[in-house]
Amino acid sequence: MSISTSLQRGITLVEQIVFIVIVSVGVIGLVSVMNPAIRASADPMLTKQLVAMTESLLNEVMHQPFTWCDPDDPAASTAQSYGDCVSPQNTNTTASFSGVETRFGISPASPFDNVSDYGVHSWANIDDPSGSNAMAGYTASVAVARAGTALGLADDTAALSVTVTVSRGAETFSLTGYRFRYAPRI
Repeated sequence: MSISTSLQRGITLVEQIVFIVIVSVGVIGLVSVMNPAIRASADPMLTKQLVAMTESLLNEVMHQPFTWCDPDDPAASTAQSYGDCVSPQNTNTTASFSGVETRFGISPASPFDNVSDYGVHSWANIDDPSGSNAMAGYTASVAVARAGTALGLADDTAALSVTVTVSRGAETFSLTGYRFRYAPRI
């Protein structure tokens, strides 16, 4: 008596096709989820650069003196009010200094030397002191405004609000700092 047993080895063509279809649907789903994440992977770098540039510019402005007179004024170290300043243009605290000062003081201009010099300046491209356009495509603006009474002080000119905004394309980042007068010391 002979018993024939047939063992099936491997998979059928129908099973292979079903397997390929299921795996293909899974791979397509995975790729469609990852594609937007890959496209947006540069956004954190852009945000980090915006924050770093904004902090740097705000730090640059906030480290400038805020006295009654422009530091170029002969009475800068002794002035107790705007009236003590020799040159009346040094009393401007809400707009850009009207002299020939520039951010990096490239000859014949001298560099910005007080908070008010930054006034309402903006730059289409952010340069470094050597004049190279290291951060092409970024724009920056600085707004300086009186803020004494808003901070509860009796004299509106005793404090300044400094807002720095840096942009690239649709991304924008702003920081605001406050600077208090400590005149007549520089």
